[in-house]
Amino acid sequence: MPKIRVMVVDDAVVVRRMVSDVLASDPDLEVAATAPNGRIALAKIPQVNPDLITMDVEMPEMNGLETLKELRKTHPMLPVIMFSTQTQRGASATLDALSLGATDYVTKPANVGSVAEGMQRLREQLIPKIRLYCKSKIQASASISIRPSATPKGEAGGMRMASAGNSMVELLAVGVSTGGPNALAELLPQLPGDLPVPVVIVQHMPPVFTQLLANRLDAQCAIRVHEGMAGGKLTPGHAWIAPGDFHMSILNATTSKMLTLHQGPPENSCRPAVDVLFRSAVESYGSGVLGVILTGMGRDGLRGCERIHEAGGQILAQDEASSVVWGMPGFVARAGLAEKVLPLKEMAQEIVRRVQRGRSRNSVHVVPSRPGSEKLRSESCR
Repeated sequence: MPKIRVMVVDDAVVVRRMVSDVLASDPDLEVAATAPNGRIALAKIPQVNPDLITMDVEMPEMNGLETLKELRKTHPMLPVIMFSTQTQRGASATLDALSLGATDYVTKPANVGSVAEGMQRLREQLIPKIRLYCKSKIQASASISIRPSATPKGEAGGMRMASAGNSMVELLAVGVSTGGPNALAELLPQLPGDLPVPVVIVQHMPPVFTQLLANRLDAQCAIRVHEGMAGGKLTPGHAWIAPGDFHMSILNATTSKMLTLHQGPPENSCRPAVDVLFRSAVESYGSGVLGVILTGMGRDGLRGCERIHEAGGQILAQDEASSVVWGMPGFVARAGLAEKVLPLKEMAQEIVRRVQRGRSRNSVHVVPSRPGSEKLRSESCR
């Protein structure tokens, strides 16, 4: 069986050695080459023909972003996993890299007790992603398979679809992981500023990253986008993204719905977890929840979607072709929980259609809400 050939690009000798040792511990992987910066890496790629590249964001001579721009001109499909620090600068550069075509990212181990512990964390984060993006080179096993091998026979496209819910939508709840920043950047700007329901989102990302993601989306969207905070009041036309390393839930206050944050045990190896948010959404909004599951690795959100379905709510899932990883939406679709499985480009239109159902349309005005930008706002939201 051919091994997966990985090129390791990092200016730090210690990091190159650590990553190389982690990869060497897996019998299906091998280090094809290493490079201390992007310029040398670009020169080596034609010589070693790697299956995947791990690349530091910050490097001398040619950094990760500059390298990625050049790489995508000649190798548009070569998987690239970025390495970054869990700092504002590192998070910002990582989000830039994802928008430029990076496949995924891994944060460098920090605040660990020993080198061994750091390597173990790296092994847990990095190897499953390498296997995922290079799975055609190895025999997929049940423990690492992300895309289901078969789909149950049923209605549309071989999928068994859930029956349509008729309740008025009172909350839009979104779960997303791998490929999520770009998916959210495509979906959320299409939602009108007068959206008559609040939006809550779990995107699997570490601290710092979620705040920067919220800030970037807020600058692009008609709705307002915030990082979730304890006591935040859920109001129409606003979206809240769960902060990294905190579960986000919804509580019924006396006159409103409020956000709460906690650091309970991870679920599905995730914190924040989609299942935690979706369960609390059902407890607060019942059949009024519209759940949307977008691209992502694993099955977080499946149990939460079961709760939404049991309560009479509605569920949409992203289709396989437009997903970076058809794990989370694939499990929901195959379980027959989704009413529709849609390409990402059609998701916003379907969401708005369902949210508007049963409501009279308010007048919508284009008003300048930020310097140099025009934002859609309804009279009730101003």
